[in-house]
Amino acid sequence: MQTPIGVFDSGFGGLTVLKEFMKQLPQYDYIYLGDNARAPYGNRSFETVYQYTLQCVSWLFKQNCPLIILACNTASAKALRTIQQNDLDKKFPGRKVLGVIRPTTEIIGNYSATNHVGIMATSGTVQSQSYLIEAGKFFPDATVVQQACPMLVPLIENNEFENEAADYFIQKYIHELLSRDDKIDTVLLACTHYPLIKKRIENFLPDGVHVIAQGEIVAASLEDYLYRHPEIEIQISTGKTVQFYTTDSAEDFNNHAGNFYGEAIAACHIEL
Repeated sequence: MQTPIGVFDSGFGGLTVLKEFMKQLPQYDYIYLGDNARAPYGNRSFETVYQYTLQCVSWLFKQNCPLIILACNTASAKALRTIQQNDLDKKFPGRKVLGVIRPTTEIIGNYSATNHVGIMATSGTVQSQSYLIEAGKFFPDATVVQQACPMLVPLIENNEFENEAADYFIQKYIHELLSRDDKIDTVLLACTHYPLIKKRIENFLPDGVHVIAQGEIVAASLEDYLYRHPEIEIQISTGKTVQFYTTDSAEDFNNHAGNFYGEAIAACHIEL
């Protein structure tokens, strides 16, 4: 029986995380689900994000996934804890769901020489305060400043991220971030879409400011988790396969996914 690692995102962004999983942990089977029909999640309420995420997690568990990664910052911020605390033991005993926020906040302070870190994220992630709370646990002396960037995901998902409109908003958000703290020397891209514009963001930041994407960090954290939890690792099948599913048009998903995953894919449509 195939028991893949489930990877969930509200849309395409989680493909940038899956891409790093395939680089660092290619031996496992994976199944990716993008809830594109209801994306973006960034401006939706906590309850709505929780309900949508739980539906998608439930579907992935029905595909025999022993472990699911919420490769979506908004879902990690607004739904992960509730699912872990209220749903797993009752509905999915023995299964695990992990997010992308904690692995990132565990080490983000190590990148900063000034102890001042900027966070670029969706409005939903910023409103949740998850990064401030989690980073405060690991780096209590660090100054963490958040910047909501509501226009970036729509621009990226509509393939409008390499033009003047994208540059306008990137500059705007960077200016707003640095105007609140000019000591920031590390900027975390706390949205899995943003690696597609990482170079453009770097172009508008002062020299010496590091820009950190999450994919490699989350992949390394997953490898460490599986090492520390052999009871989970032993359940995961090792066929080196990847399956892709979307709640929206498979054709549309396939046309856009290559920008995020780095190669062409063939997804299937599902109804939740």
